[in-house]
Amino acid sequence: MIRVPLTKRGETLLRDELTDLKSTQRPAVIQAIAEAREHGDLKENAEYHAAREQQGFIEARIKDIEAKLSNAQVIDVTALDAKGKVVFGSTVKLVDLETDAELSYQIVGDDEADLKAGRISFGSPVAKALIGKSEGDEVAVTVPGGVKEYEILSVSYDAA
Repeated sequence: MIRVPLTKRGETLLRDELTDLKSTQRPAVIQAIAEAREHGDLKENAEYHAAREQQGFIEARIKDIEAKLSNAQVIDVTALDAKGKVVFGSTVKLVDLETDAELSYQIVGDDEADLKAGRISFGSPVAKALIGKSEGDEVAVTVPGGVKEYEILSVSYDAA
């Protein structure tokens, strides 16, 4: 079994979503199916078919989340002693050496990645180039537009 890295924040988000699906959305769709059945002929009952389709999506998502949580290796970034190196869960401040633009990324699991929020997947080209490096190091990242060069300004291990 392959363990999938997940931050504490990511685990909490998945558990919250699972709770919502099981305690709110699942009962609501079951109620919607029951009400649609009361309307008679199921063959031509669009409400019934829509509710059954929604139920399928909910059940699939529940199974997906449960599988992810059972295979998760939850990493508490605040408990790490990475000695200043970039590791899974760390937040890295960079400067683009070409434009002097400053960027900040937290390296997270695939399910947590959200570029607009500054969270990038550990499998992304930028994260792969950063992992193992330290403050002051320069990294070159091959991106679709060419090669980008960054300098690491700081590495922190805060829970985000």
